[in-house]
Amino acid sequence: MALRQIRIMGDEKLEKVCRPVKEMTPKLRQLVQDMLDTMYDAGGVGLAAPQVGILKRIVVIDTSTEGKDPHVLVNPVLLESSGEQTGQEGCLSLPGQAGIVTRPNHVKIKAYDENMQEFEMEAEELLARAICHEMDHLEGIMYVRHVEGELFEVTPEEEEA
Repeated sequence: MALRQIRIMGDEKLEKVCRPVKEMTPKLRQLVQDMLDTMYDAGGVGLAAPQVGILKRIVVIDTSTEGKDPHVLVNPVLLESSGEQTGQEGCLSLPGQAGIVTRPNHVKIKAYDENMQEFEMEAEELLARAICHEMDHLEGIMYVRHVEGELFEVTPEEEEA
């Protein structure tokens, strides 16, 4: 288990557009595993490569309560979105803060897995929100750009909700 340092808002790497992954190398496989370990250790539901300082289009997400259903998205592309949901959103790169954000309630994406096998995936509610949040990171966009109103402080227990 290797934990990576999570970059905090204001770090220039969080403001850059990430490069596509052309091939899955051993180094990138290790990055994926480190990202999962880091996300679980920090109690998050998603983590994008730029959050650990790597400007590659890689995202890991796990919205399951047991932490046993990870999704690895390499070079994800949004194909469709519909509906909307408004709710509290936070980010591992801005600990202790949250805001109200409106996102699509349903998304369909195309991506590659850690073996560079292409797949399509549909998601709703929290998983759809997490996908959109993490894909924004790949474009150098933090969720605070979407916050309706002001950010507010949250305790670690509230962040997990």
